[in-house]
Amino acid sequence: MSAKILICDDDEGILDLVDIVLAEEGFQTIPEVNSLNVAGVIDREHPDLILLDLWMPVLSGDQVLKSLRDNPATKALPVIVISASTDGKAIAMNAGATDFMAKPFDLDELVGKVRQHLSQQ
Repeated sequence: MSAKILICDDDEGILDLVDIVLAEEGFQTIPEVNSLNVAGVIDREHPDLILLDLWMPVLSGDQVLKSLRDNPATKALPVIVISASTDGKAIAMNAGATDFMAKPFDLDELVGKVRQHLSQQ
């Protein structure tokens, strides 16, 4: 059974690219453009890992992440935050991110981080 990865980014170009790359690596992917839908998708799909953009309209990635960390069911779920923001890493880590990647990121490095965090579960 391949790992299930929820990808949440409001930039559809990045969402599609990451979705294709991870699918080619054999992962099940769940692309989601709207951060408001993340909680529902997690309840329905039970992903093994989340890739989460920091800056999104309505509900930002750090708000999503804080709510995941406050919920006993998702507290330990690995979340890799991706952001082009210069202070993104500090914001992500303060919100409880498992890891951080700056945009633009290297796709091989992204796949490596995904594999690393899935193997630690």
